[in-house]
Amino acid sequence: MRSKTYFISDLHLGASYIADPRAHELRVVGFLRSIAEDCRRLILLGDILDYWWEYRTVVPRGFIRFFGALAELADAGVEIVWFKGNHDIWIFDYLPKEIGLKIHDGIMVTEMDGKRFLLEHGDGVGRLPWSFRRLRALFRNRVAQRMYAAIHPRWTIGFAHSWSSRSRKQGGYVAPQHAGDNLIEFARAYNSDSSHEKIDYFIFGHCHILLRERLDDGSEVVILGDWINKFTYAVWDGNRLTIHQYEEKKK
Repeated sequence: MRSKTYFISDLHLGASYIADPRAHELRVVGFLRSIAEDCRRLILLGDILDYWWEYRTVVPRGFIRFFGALAELADAGVEIVWFKGNHDIWIFDYLPKEIGLKIHDGIMVTEMDGKRFLLEHGDGVGRLPWSFRRLRALFRNRVAQRMYAAIHPRWTIGFAHSWSSRSRKQGGYVAPQHAGDNLIEFARAYNSDSSHEKIDYFIFGHCHILLRERLDDGSEVVILGDWINKFTYAVWDGNRLTIHQYEEKKK
């Protein structure tokens, strides 16, 4: 019976700092196939791909097994929602049309089984540095996107992977100290605003930390971890939200 909603983020498929990209992709595919029987809804909370750019008539190579596993779920009736992160901003219409998934950018407030969820990648809420807000706006600017698309991929892809790797250290991503504080502060402020209906669960990615914190008002903030080192995800079964770590089955 398909009754569960799965939340996962920060897979960073295709990242240059991942030692074995094929094994990394196969681990993700194994997870997707493991949830096929009971998954009603799959929420991909951003940075699923480390870099992706859709040109009008061509798309980047790679990720065939991953896209195939998503397509299998979609064909079986699973609702798939892909939130844009700061690494996979440039998904346009190819993946939604080809796979049958939904793309979302920014905050989503939704109700599941009588509980209210606020979902966001995590890079677009709370107090953001001016420089980051400016860069974020530039990446979403249509004129800038057209100019970038005019550059040959041999230059843009190399540049994008170099940019992505700048803040990474050997062995993966190291989250800054107190990385989740901004998101916790945002959640507290959101629920204290009487113009909003109270949120029961705030779920984010982005920080690459695994965090679950109950606030004074009874709501919970969940940051999903990553699939570089932690391989963690959350599950809503209609009554409870639980956190899990994926372990590959031994052959």
